[in-house]
Amino acid sequence: MKYRRLGSAGVKVSELSFGSWVTFGDQIGDDVAESLMIKAYEGGINFFDNAEGYARGKSELVMGNILKKLGWPRDTWLVSSKVYFGSAQQPRPNQTGLSRKHVFEACHAALQRLQVDYLDLFFCHRPDPETPIEETVRVMSDLVTQGKVLYWGTSVWSAYQIMQAYGIAREHNLVPPTMEQPYYNLLQRDKVELDYSSLYQGIGLGTTIWSPLASGLLTGKYNDGLPKDARMGLESYGWLRDWVIKPERLERVRNYCKFAGKLGLSPSVLAIAWCLKNPNVSTVILGASKVAQLEENLKATAAAEQLTPDILVELDEILGSKPKDPSNADNH
Repeated sequence: MKYRRLGSAGVKVSELSFGSWVTFGDQIGDDVAESLMIKAYEGGINFFDNAEGYARGKSELVMGNILKKLGWPRDTWLVSSKVYFGSAQQPRPNQTGLSRKHVFEACHAALQRLQVDYLDLFFCHRPDPETPIEETVRVMSDLVTQGKVLYWGTSVWSAYQIMQAYGIAREHNLVPPTMEQPYYNLLQRDKVELDYSSLYQGIGLGTTIWSPLASGLLTGKYNDGLPKDARMGLESYGWLRDWVIKPERLERVRNYCKFAGKLGLSPSVLAIAWCLKNPNVSTVILGASKVAQLEENLKATAAAEQLTPDILVELDEILGSKPKDPSNADNH
């Protein structure tokens, strides 16, 4: 496993990391969750991603119990939480969002559930239109000063919003955001490759990307329809199904899967390896419900080495998803 700096921060994260969205406290048993974390840690992963909204707090409870049980040295791993959605089934006022009150209380709740003294990374899970950005920046900076959070960042914010937060922090001598957690994969590239392009060098933005497999679409599992056991078949995930499975994408994905086979790689390993080729990606967050699945995807670090510039160009042509830079006159 290789390690990369988290943007301008001094901390190093493993190129591949492990997240608990959908699975922990919901889709899989706690014993499976423990086996997955052991496999990840033994495979060199040092960053475990979580959020208050995952399984309404249960995901953090499960991960916290596992971390305590396994007793790995605290300086060998990083853990995150995210604040915005809350953990209550029917949240009351102040139980969601990025107000000073909710951010402060969400941080303490995450510390308790994860059974740690501090969070390595703490993300604002979405922008909050009802809270001034300065209020959020101040409470995040305070949590860092108090030693409860080491680094803070954003998730699915626009470049403009990130720059607003960064500018406020610099103007008032506060701790600025260090990283963003965006979706990024072979089918969804604009935000990471265009929107944030000026932020990598400009403010040293790091990225902890999620959905490298486009919620399973890039594994080929939906090439012949919706499997019976797929989470996208659940009524509660209808929004995800409509967002990911679009007819015009499926034919391109089928051709992509054939190309992966020619390279001797599984479609999932190729998709994750492709993400790793982007030098502005600090870490790729993996999700898994089975140990064999995680074991397979850990091969992506080695697979990235065989992706030549010609292969990358061919992938662009097969999937037709390379963003067009609006500043390039040839694209008009």
